[in-house]
Amino acid sequence: MTEQARVDITKIDADHGFFDEFEKPDKERWKEEAVAALKGAPFDKVLYTRTYEDLTVEPICCAEDIAGLPHLGSMPGFTPFARGTRPDGFIGAPWKICQELTLAFPQEFNEEARHDLARGQTALHIVLDRPTRAGQDPADAPESEVGAGGVSLATLTDLTMLLRDIDLAHVAVQCFAGASALPLIAMLAGALRENRHLLEIEGCVGADPLGALATDGRLGVSLRTAYDCLYQTTAWALNKAPKLQTIFVQGHPYHDAGASSTEEVAFALATAVDYLRETIGRGLAIDEVAPRIRFGFSLGSNFFMEIAKLRAARILWAQIVAAFGGSSEARKMTIHARSSAFNKTVFDPYVNMLRVTSEGFSGAVGGVDSLHLAPFDEPIRAPDRFSRRIARNAQIVLQEEARFTMPIDMGGGSYTIEKMTDEFGRAAWRIFQDIEKNGGMAAAIMAGVPRTMAAATAAKRAKAVETRADVILGTNMYANLAEKRLEAPLVDRAALKKARVAEVAAHRHASQRYSLGFDLTTIEKGFAGSENKSGGDAVELTVDAVVSGATLGQLFEVLASLDAGRPEAAPLRIARRAEAFERLRREVETKFAEEGRRVRIFLANMGPIPQHKPRADFSRGFFEVAGFEMIGSEGFETSEAAADAALASDAPVVVICSTDATYPDYVPELTKRIKAARPEVTVIVAGRQPPEVTEAFNAVGVDDYIHVRSNCYEINAKLHEKYMG
Repeated sequence: MTEQARVDITKIDADHGFFDEFEKPDKERWKEEAVAALKGAPFDKVLYTRTYEDLTVEPICCAEDIAGLPHLGSMPGFTPFARGTRPDGFIGAPWKICQELTLAFPQEFNEEARHDLARGQTALHIVLDRPTRAGQDPADAPESEVGAGGVSLATLTDLTMLLRDIDLAHVAVQCFAGASALPLIAMLAGALRENRHLLEIEGCVGADPLGALATDGRLGVSLRTAYDCLYQTTAWALNKAPKLQTIFVQGHPYHDAGASSTEEVAFALATAVDYLRETIGRGLAIDEVAPRIRFGFSLGSNFFMEIAKLRAARILWAQIVAAFGGSSEARKMTIHARSSAFNKTVFDPYVNMLRVTSEGFSGAVGGVDSLHLAPFDEPIRAPDRFSRRIARNAQIVLQEEARFTMPIDMGGGSYTIEKMTDEFGRAAWRIFQDIEKNGGMAAAIMAGVPRTMAAATAAKRAKAVETRADVILGTNMYANLAEKRLEAPLVDRAALKKARVAEVAAHRHASQRYSLGFDLTTIEKGFAGSENKSGGDAVELTVDAVVSGATLGQLFEVLASLDAGRPEAAPLRIARRAEAFERLRREVETKFAEEGRRVRIFLANMGPIPQHKPRADFSRGFFEVAGFEMIGSEGFETSEAAADAALASDAPVVVICSTDATYPDYVPELTKRIKAARPEVTVIVAGRQPPEVTEAFNAVGVDDYIHVRSNCYEINAKLHEKYMG
């Protein structure tokens, strides 16, 4: 089969002979039936969905909706790679089960890694703590950061311990190294110098200096030096580690800051283009650089959008590499995906299992090369063996039981997915072009463009969460106040840092050449020929220094000395979308732990159960998400009885629940009685009222109203401030 092989899927009549006896309805006929079923509700408003990507999702798509789309004629494994980069899809080899490991100590990491690799994990995913990514030895790093959220590595001894009895000739390795991967790649080469050959190493130990700058707001080296390191490691790997990728473009920080999926892809592509220009400008060819780049994307909760994102990203990357003159093989995008960290929750955390299952589904359909599904307790603590097993098994089920490896391009031919792929690609491309027109991604980060765009989208998301237009199960809807919280073990950070400092000191003591003072300045000689196409000299010199005992911090000091410039930018604001509601819940939980009781809200349910129950249930759910204790009742016949019960409860908040028709009979008298006895009590009416009714109720002392359009967070936060501040 040649690359020119094409098939027009819009002309395949798959239904021929099967539905001949049925009339085939067209889209207009379906719309007529849908309008009738809506019984007067506006069709466009109800059935068309506007997304955070500023795209409109139609309720139904037909063959005519995708006619003429440019990518439809392609086959799997051929440009523009919408349908995947391999002709056989996952049949020959499934995506790598590349679960993150976040243990603090190298020896602990090694033990757990060997445990997981023996039970279905197929790639080693090393997550570094922030000091290691930033090039700090434990002694120079903040106590709170050493070993937090990743492994602490500083020496060749550390990495050798981490890799003990793990055969990297058969297990792919992945690691995001921060602003520069040169020191870590040198450590890897030093660790494998004795007993393994680098030619067999597969995976990615990659840097993303622009991603690190956007995340942290600063770099420990200049951008020029960071680009020099990209060139050096890539040039070195061409001959010494041909299966190892050295650039790892991170889309995750933008996603975690609330950016839309189109923004995430556009920022990642713009970042990669900067790296192409810088490395090609130093002497490499496009066919040498492009295959060395791995992209990391997060998978959100919009199932079809995330499938379209992965397919569109491959199309756009192929288009970019082609513009640089890259071959068909060089145009293939390598994608590592992880389930979203942005949408996971601390409360009701087992719902996270459902979230990652959907996200893993979209990743498999979208055609990832490797995948991490977050353990359900990831937002709370370092995942334990049980939670890691459940997350790992979700991938194994997708591969082995659901047989997601068998169909090639499962999303291919779906009218919705194909149309969304095209629309997504066009939207992301517009953002990408705007960045390019204004000087590229480095300039955009310095100017705060990605931060501003992500913040604007995050604000829209936050508003939707606050008003519960976006539902976070167990957090802003259907809270379970009786749930047993997962315990996060207390970590003695001082002791952890002390132990790591001692381990590094022991390494230094054991290294006689270090004690005699290895001349680290020799590494600088490797950068003198950065325009020399052979490149890689700096890596070899760094390997010598590592083997002689140099620590990660010392290596970064050398890199920092090459150029005085230190880029700074306003960092992304990374936060999970559930954090605002979780903060309210924590305040109540803390008060409950200290005083033994919660702030209580009394439901003044008026009339028989059918009359008050709908709004009583709504009110209970509305306030329980903030941790308030709700006091219910079977219903009161008179305002006097309800007022007496409300006052006897000593609750600071009373919510009146009944129907609009009966409110005039209950609300004025009930409110007056409560306010006369306790003016400080907040009286709330459940249900949106007409302006004239609202005015009358306000006049007798009603403080607020709750309904489906209310800002749930703002109202609850106001009550928190009033009664818990």
